[in-house]
Amino acid sequence: MTRTRQDQAADKPLSHHVRESLNDYFRSLNGCQPPCGLYRMVLEQVEKPLLERVLDYSEGNQSRAAELLGINRGTLRKKLKQYQLDF
Repeated sequence: MTRTRQDQAADKPLSHHVRESLNDYFRSLNGCQPPCGLYRMVLEQVEKPLLERVLDYSEGNQSRAAELLGINRGTLRKKLKQYQLDF
């Protein structure tokens, strides 16, 4: 049975995909200097879709989403406001 590329990708940890995305990003710079504040930029690029997907998964239940994320509900609400997410 031949495994699809998607099946093979699912076997790899999230850190592998993050590493690959960063490799692609640095390659795309073509020798140009990356922006200052790369750490913050990466966190913002990851955190917003993480919050969106977890809230979708929890059907908008913020208490459940906070539990899944391992943060308290107040912190979740603060982050939702920070990213202008309305759930």
